Amino acid sequence: MSKLNVNIDHVATLRQQRLGLYPSVLEAAKVVVAAGANGITMHLREDRRHVQDRDVFEVRKKVRTKLNLEMAVYPEIIRIALKVKPEWSTLVPEKRQELTTEGGLDCVRGSVKVGRAVEKLNKAGVIVSLFIDPDLKQVRQAKYLGADLIELHTGTYADAKTKAAEDREFIKLRDAAGFASMLKLGINAGHGLNYKNMARMKQIKEIEEYSIGHSIISRAVFAGLEAAVKEMLKLTR
Repeated sequence: MSKLNVNIDHVATLRQQRLGLYPSVLEAAKVVVAAGANGITMHLREDRRHVQDRDVFEVRKKVRTKLNLEMAVYPEIIRIALKVKPEWSTLVPEKRQELTTEGGLDCVRGSVKVGRAVEKLNKAGVIVSLFIDPDLKQVRQAKYLGADLIELHTGTYADAKTKAAEDREFIKLRDAAGFASMLKLGINAGHGLNYKNMARMKQIKEIEEYSIGHSIISRAVFAGLEAAVKEMLKLTR
């Protein structure tokens, strides 16, 4: 049975539209956990476009759950992670001009930088996940660099326009998960997953946990956050 980790970045996105105090990221985290989610994901971006430093520290201090801190390999953000000490950090690529994370981290080309970040976080007792495309070279490199987990980027699968394209991407995800399992890596998945395309993903038994945010927060506009989380929990389990 796969677990669900809910990304609450877009609660902060809505708040930052007015640079106000609501909706509360802390309150959202509490509702998500009460609804049965296995943990919280927050992406502390270098440009602070949604989640702010105080959000991360507040959630870490006041919500009893697993925290996954998503972050790029920036020295400033790594220093914050070392202070917060989340259960795990997921290293992701990041560009200021992107709307959302575009594709997986290239831990082959960025081997030295990523490897140093993994080592620093591991020494502080933080489990490290690498957000990568379902590419066997990237999976192998993640293991070589000492990552504990990988999070497979499911965005291309989720955005597929045809059944044939979806099939191709699904096979890549399935094969990457199988290979990662052979290498004794933990396996998570996320990006673009929603209430319709989750059903097929459950066929990949190696995936232990899903990180889902945008579709849940969007559904919450109509159904409420607690109900939206519970609906997705039924699909992941």
